[in-house]
Amino acid sequence: MSQQMMINRYRWYELVGIYAGILLFLTFVLAPFVEGFLVSLKPLSQLFSSPYRFIPENGSFEAYRTMWTSVPGFGWYIFNSFLISGSITIIVLILAVPAAYAFARFEFRGAGLLLGAFLAVKMFSGAVLLIPLFRLMRSFGVLNTYFAMIVPGVAFIIPTGIWLLHTYMRRIPRELDEAAYVDGASQLYTLRRVILPIAMPGIVVVAISSFIEAYAQQFIYALTFNSKTEYMPLPVGLFAYFGRQEVVWNELMAASFVGIAPALVVIFFLQRYLVSGLTAGAVKQ
Repeated sequence: MSQQMMINRYRWYELVGIYAGILLFLTFVLAPFVEGFLVSLKPLSQLFSSPYRFIPENGSFEAYRTMWTSVPGFGWYIFNSFLISGSITIIVLILAVPAAYAFARFEFRGAGLLLGAFLAVKMFSGAVLLIPLFRLMRSFGVLNTYFAMIVPGVAFIIPTGIWLLHTYMRRIPRELDEAAYVDGASQLYTLRRVILPIAMPGIVVVAISSFIEAYAQQFIYALTFNSKTEYMPLPVGLFAYFGRQEVVWNELMAASFVGIAPALVVIFFLQRYLVSGLTAGAVKQ
């Protein structure tokens, strides 16, 4: 059914209600980002003026220049965040793809219990396990290294990856596997040559969600497992704008937008795969 036919199914007042609801939703979602961007354009003296001006007076991009000198090495914080998030994403995919394939294709005792255990892991906050994780990292001798943030990130993110890919791979017809087996293909070859190309949209969804989650959860692990500046990620760099006497809000907002811009660029170029992966299997062919 075409998009025009779907639109024609609704009366004009129904369409007005639908678009009004979408507009209201987008307003609540985008308003904080718009306000944050406008704050980054304001001089610090205007932020607490009365009456408050939503639109900056004599706004400029000066904060985007001074933020680099206020927190030296801010670019290194961004690099560390990408390195940690990218490493977590790659490891999650390497482990989650074969695990999801096994859960989707093989019947074995305790499969449901294991999947439930994966969900149970997500119920625990990272803060609850900080002390056991700290003792574990210290016993392995990986404190003050990138591994101290990568290992916990993988442990907390991989259950979501397995669940998403497991659900996606179950929708792939088993006849494809059986046809490959008839031709003499092994299970590993079938996974690599038959299943992976079909499951690529789902893999991209898991990669993007894992990257975003890893990018957002670095603060607590960095402060707990690292004391060296050269290993600190972006959230710690943003925290440096909180001074003892005042918070440099315009530079903080500018640094936040600069920090998330590279991630948004990556997501923008992968959105085609993201949409197809999220909608795959929603409509029965």
